Amino acid sequence: MQVPPNCDLTLGMVCVDKSEPGRTRWQMVADERFTNPAGTIQGGFLAAFCDSAMGAASVTAVRGRRVFSANAEMKVSFLAPVRPAGMLTCTSQVVGGGSRVQFVEAEVHDDQGRLVARASSTYILTPRSDGT
Repeated sequence: MQVPPNCDLTLGMVCVDKSEPGRTRWQMVADERFTNPAGTIQGGFLAAFCDSAMGAASVTAVRGRRVFSANAEMKVSFLAPVRPAGMLTCTSQVVGGGSRVQFVEAEVHDDQGRLVARASSTYILTPRSDGT
């Protein structure tokens, strides 16, 4: 398993804090390469940002268990347009669940502190063998 995965590397997503189990904070530059025809960051890139942050929060919450965390469904609300340039920050946290399912939420803020997107997701946890 490659960590960080190619998708995070391609989009420039970096986990900057995972010190508290079930919570992560990530950063990503709002790069001009990710704009749509209207000149704002395309929503799919913001969704991928949220997914990486929430998936990492899901894995850190299990404490001592080796698991794969798979996104079963995700809802994203885009609250404000994001212009290219500047840093985006995504914070995520596990808000509930058990040993097989977790519910996770995320918020994305721009470098002015403006809330630009919110996401929620359900993650399915499966045991991971020592070889993977």
